[in-house]
Amino acid sequence: MGIFDFLSGEFIDVIHWTDDSRDTMVWRFEREGHEIKYGAKLTVREGQAAVFVHEGQLADVFTPGLYMLETNNMPILTTLYHWDHGFKSPFKSEVYFVNTTRFSDLKWGTKNPIMCRDPEFGPVRIRAYGTYTVKVSDPSLFLTEIVGTDGEFTMDEISYQIRNIIVQAFSRIVAGSNIPVLDMAANTADLGKMVATEISKVVAEYGLTIPEFYIENISLPEAVEKAMDKRTSMGIVGNLDNYMKFNAAEAMSAENSAMAASMGAGMGAGLGMAMAGQSAQQGPWGARPAASAPAAQTPPPPPPVEHVWHIAQNGETKGPYSKAEMGQMAAKGLLKRESFVWTPGQDGWLRAEDVTELAQLFTVAPPPPPPGA
Repeated sequence: MGIFDFLSGEFIDVIHWTDDSRDTMVWRFEREGHEIKYGAKLTVREGQAAVFVHEGQLADVFTPGLYMLETNNMPILTTLYHWDHGFKSPFKSEVYFVNTTRFSDLKWGTKNPIMCRDPEFGPVRIRAYGTYTVKVSDPSLFLTEIVGTDGEFTMDEISYQIRNIIVQAFSRIVAGSNIPVLDMAANTADLGKMVATEISKVVAEYGLTIPEFYIENISLPEAVEKAMDKRTSMGIVGNLDNYMKFNAAEAMSAENSAMAASMGAGMGAGLGMAMAGQSAQQGPWGARPAASAPAAQTPPPPPPVEHVWHIAQNGETKGPYSKAEMGQMAAKGLLKRESFVWTPGQDGWLRAEDVTELAQLFTVAPPPPPPGA
């Protein structure tokens, strides 16, 4: 082996790039003076492309593979410079490695609400967000249009520009789609395809492509959502008049039960006090002292008499029913204002609306909700 061969072997370069940052799109291979030796080995891995730039001019693009940088496999470089200086580099070039894999799970969202015209609600404002993926489709065009001479270019440096392109395309497509806001959730897949197609036309000029685009959510302002929730609640309630009557009857039934329990407790307490007073008057041996006169005891008031009612219907008499049951029938529409009713002590049959005790069943509204509900 001659000294010339020894020196040539000592100066052979191994040019390659391994990336573990997950966000680097372009990386420049650093070499002192950018000197590339004759016979250097270039390794381009899957998901990469190597771009040679000679004296500021893009020279060649290498796809995945192992290359020996010699004259016979660098046709473009040989037209720029001649290989005639042995192991000493005859040219100074820069090698840029471009990541051609997909950059996934990138976020996008509308910074401000989008105004659109809804066929049902009129002008509305909506917000949206989602994810997308980006891939370098043309390494030479991407290097020329975006990267320039940046030695390390990351996804963050272009993501803001891509998000602006996405929001602009999304706003234009949604505003012109005439899809009702209530149906947008069912059409996110179609909207996503339309937006992705529109975006791809723009980013193709940068050497990029958008393989995937997803719309995760389309939402309305909080005030509009609350109004829609109220409208949904009204739809669930159905007939509002019957709903109010039913609530009134339930409230009256609960009130009557509480009143009966309270009266029972009061009567028990009054009876106990009366027995205690009688024992005190009789003395310890059961005889009443001669000097003392019996104390006047006020009997408790009698409990109110709860009426029971009969209803005349189709020539038949039905009942008896308690007032609570009458209230439930009024709520269900089984007892109407013009229904004839009778209770013991009443002079003949009367219309329900002419009986003071029953007329309130048709007019009482439910009590106000408790504070904070």
